[in-house]
Amino acid sequence: MRMRHEEWLSGAAGTYGSVARRAVLCAAAGAAVLGLLAAAGCTLLPPQHPPAPAPAVNPSAASAPLLNEYLVQLQKLVQGQPAEQAEIVASAQRDYDTAPTPSHELKLAFILGTPGHPATNLPKAQSLLRELMANPETLLPAERALAFLELSQIDDHLTLEAENLRLQTEAVRADRERMVSANHRLQAEMDENARLRKELEEARAKLDAIANIERSLNERKPGSTGR
Repeated sequence: MRMRHEEWLSGAAGTYGSVARRAVLCAAAGAAVLGLLAAAGCTLLPPQHPPAPAPAVNPSAASAPLLNEYLVQLQKLVQGQPAEQAEIVASAQRDYDTAPTPSHELKLAFILGTPGHPATNLPKAQSLLRELMANPETLLPAERALAFLELSQIDDHLTLEAENLRLQTEAVRADRERMVSANHRLQAEMDENARLRKELEEARAKLDAIANIERSLNERKPGSTGR
C-alpha cells in the first residue's frame, strides 16, 4: 500500500513537471511571436503621410463677388422706391445687429453713406468706416480700397458741410450785428429827434410867451397916453 502511494506521488510529480515545462515553452513561444509581430508592425502598417496643405485662396477672386454684391445693392438703393429703400436699409441694419462682422459693417456703412434716400447718415457711416480702417487686416484688399475711397469722399463732404455751416453762421452773426448796430443808430436818431422836437416846442412856447407879452404891452400904450 505504501509502495503504491509512493508510485502515485512519483507519477504525479512527473506529470506536473511535464505540464510546467509545456507552459514555459508556450509562454516563450508566445513572447517570441509577439516580438516578431511588434518588429514587423513597423513595416506592415501603412506609411503616415503629412496632411495635405489647404488650397490657396486668391483674394482677388474672393473679393470680386462680394464687391459685385455691394455695388448691385447700392444701385437698387439709389434707384428703388421708398419702400424698397427702407427694406434694404432695415436688412443691412438687421444683419449687422445679428452678426457684426466686418463685411456686414462695411455694407451698412456703404448704405448709410450713399445719398439719395431718407436713411442717409454720413456721420454714422464715417464712424463705421473709421472703425474698419483702424483694423484693415479684417477686410479683403478690394474691400479696404473701396472703404478708403468711401471714407475719403465722406470726409470731404462733411468738411465742406462744416465749412458752409461756419460761413452761414458767421454771415448770420454779421447780419445780426449789423441789424443791432442799425437799430442802435436808429434809436439814437429817434432820441435826438425827440430832443430837438422838445427843444423846438419849448422855443415856440417861449416865443409865444414873448409875443403875448409884446401884444399886451402894445394894447396898453394908447390907453395910458390918453389918461
